[in-house]
Amino acid sequence: MLQTFAHLSDLHLGAGPAAAHAARRLCSALLAVRVQRVMVTGDVTHRGLRSELDLFRSAFAPLFDQGRMLVVPGNHDRLGDDVAESLMSGTRVQAEEHGGLFVVRFDSTGPHNRRLFDSHGQMEEDDMDAICSALDRAPSGALRLLLLHHHLLPLPDDHLFERVITQLGWPNAAELSRGREMVDRLQSRCDLVLHGHRHQPAEIEAGSLRVFNGGCSTGLQACRVFAAVHGELVHAPRWLDVRPRSFADAPALFAVQ
Repeated sequence: MLQTFAHLSDLHLGAGPAAAHAARRLCSALLAVRVQRVMVTGDVTHRGLRSELDLFRSAFAPLFDQGRMLVVPGNHDRLGDDVAESLMSGTRVQAEEHGGLFVVRFDSTGPHNRRLFDSHGQMEEDDMDAICSALDRAPSGALRLLLLHHHLLPLPDDHLFERVITQLGWPNAAELSRGREMVDRLQSRCDLVLHGHRHQPAEIEAGSLRVFNGGCSTGLQACRVFAAVHGELVHAPRWLDVRPRSFADAPALFAVQ
């Protein structure tokens, strides 16, 4: 049976009215194309405020009501009121089956993310063991996904400030410190890794693994949509572009590739 799912990330609701408008358009478009699941990889809110969480739930209410949303928190969600627990309650690693999809969610945030400038993720040995153990329970023929916010492999910094702090040796904008080791352990266990944190979309092939950074979905006003049958993608992910028609020929905030 055909399984379709979309990948959203870094909505930063609360950063301004444009983000909220883009989120509502994304929801309408996803409903129109009848996507079965929507994976959201963190930084749902901009300042971790309860009011921003309410805005997220309101913008995507039809998808929540139909049980189509799967979410992990990001570092921005740990700020302010710390809404991470409301986005993903319980253990740091959780696995669930959705039709032909076997989805492992990992909360890659840590207590240090309560501070604005400590945005790097946390992944310990126990987390890695739990992720691998969960993936090993995937049923035969399922497409195996890992969702987390922080990136496992190096990616370009989003702006000058991040380049400067990276050159100073600070971990704020860096990939997870054991990300490469995790990628090695995911070989033959996992098919797709979906993450966010970096605001420009990216795709990396790492052995048998394909790693997708969703970018800032509200800034892009677009998201990737995937389709799978019997545990395999049936085509390359396609972009769903929700920019208003009058701006369709104008460059997006970040180029969609």
